[in-house]
Amino acid sequence: MTLVCATRTEERAAKRLGARTAVAGIGARGELPEGPLVSFGLAGGLHDGLDCGEVLDATRVVDADGSVLWEGGPLGAPGARTGTIVVVDAVLDSPEERRRLHERTGADAADMESGALARSGRLAGCLRAISDTPSRTLGPLADVLDTNGRVRPRGVLDVVTSPRHSARALTGVRSGLRSLQQTVARSEGVST
Repeated sequence: MTLVCATRTEERAAKRLGARTAVAGIGARGELPEGPLVSFGLAGGLHDGLDCGEVLDATRVVDADGSVLWEGGPLGAPGARTGTIVVVDAVLDSPEERRRLHERTGADAADMESGALARSGRLAGCLRAISDTPSRTLGPLADVLDTNGRVRPRGVLDVVTSPRHSARALTGVRSGLRSLQQTVARSEGVST
């Protein structure tokens, strides 16, 4: 299996485990590798029943209208919680939007990549760590990356002008990446 990541940061977390990886970009717009794929990276929580750093071993991926794109068994990642991922087109940072999406779809978290992997017909599972929640939003970090996963200079300026919120959001991102590494390190069935 290949752990498919949106960004180089997520890929570095996966590579430290010795796993086969690929970076497909934000929204998985890049070329996908052959074979079974695992959607691997960070996700935004849609309800406050999830904590930053908690890992979801998804059993379902749905579209924003609730239509099922993929359904399967969990990968069996130790300590991970099963749940549903909803595919979104942009980073959601509004607590109200997150809660409405949760109510409409029943999803636990949102990401921008799992849908493209599900549509490829080769999705084997999703391991996603929660980096932010309705009560712990990304704030300025939501606009740091462009669609290719590269840092936007304007986004960095926004982070600098809001250091307290940005520092708190970065703590959630680091916690999520660390949790992914720890989960996969304990998991023989996920790494290649």
